[in-house]
Amino acid sequence: MSSRALSFGEIAEAYERFRPGYPDELFDVVMAYAAQPVRTALEIGAGTGKATRLFARRGVVVTATEPDGAMLAKLRKHVPADVRTVRAAFEDLRPGERYGLVYAAAALHWTSPEDRWSRMATLLEPGGVFASFGGPFHLADPAVAEAVRAARSPFLAGDEIPSPDGTPPEQAMQWPGTELQRAEWFADVRQCVVERRLTMSAHDYLGYLSTVSAYLMLPPVAREQVFGRIRRVLPATVEISADVIVHVARRRRER
Repeated sequence: MSSRALSFGEIAEAYERFRPGYPDELFDVVMAYAAQPVRTALEIGAGTGKATRLFARRGVVVTATEPDGAMLAKLRKHVPADVRTVRAAFEDLRPGERYGLVYAAAALHWTSPEDRWSRMATLLEPGGVFASFGGPFHLADPAVAEAVRAARSPFLAGDEIPSPDGTPPEQAMQWPGTELQRAEWFADVRQCVVERRLTMSAHDYLGYLSTVSAYLMLPPVAREQVFGRIRRVLPATVEISADVIVHVARRRRER
């Protein structure tokens, strides 16, 4: 796992405070796809439990895995008591119990591509569902977005993570759907979007940026400088386009 993937523990408090949770509609989308009751789920890279809460509070028995101890400690303070927690990276999980659902919330891109889907298949019941969801977090006002881009440009060309398999942004099916379509263990790959628009104060938006790995990887002095530059060009409140892109697929039944 890359150092960028493990950069979040130092800002677990900010991650919990400034990262938005997930809407109920996301749960409904995944369950509608499953088309049957889902009793157990395994979460990959659970962070502070933003998605864990969504599924656990709707009656799913969740096992939340997370490699960073500080993130996992924060998660344990915010999820229902019946959530099982395991400190482990996806690559460290071993076949054993199988789940009706395995999901990753803005975390799958941190997993190793080597044997990703064969490993995923061993964690799912035949006919079980895999789901990945996340998405871009964009300033909705083009003028504000351009001002922020210009402010950060001496330090960062961009602050988003590129598609892990190089899928161009204009392609209809995005990653990880592109990989799932090629994975022999999965079928009925679908992509959908849960639309979401948020309003944030400039302070909270900067707090969100403080949890983004591109900024976390900057030296502390440079990080302080870029946040100062961005702060000066932000209005008091900002509108955010934060649609949740959902990919789902079904584990093929064993013959």
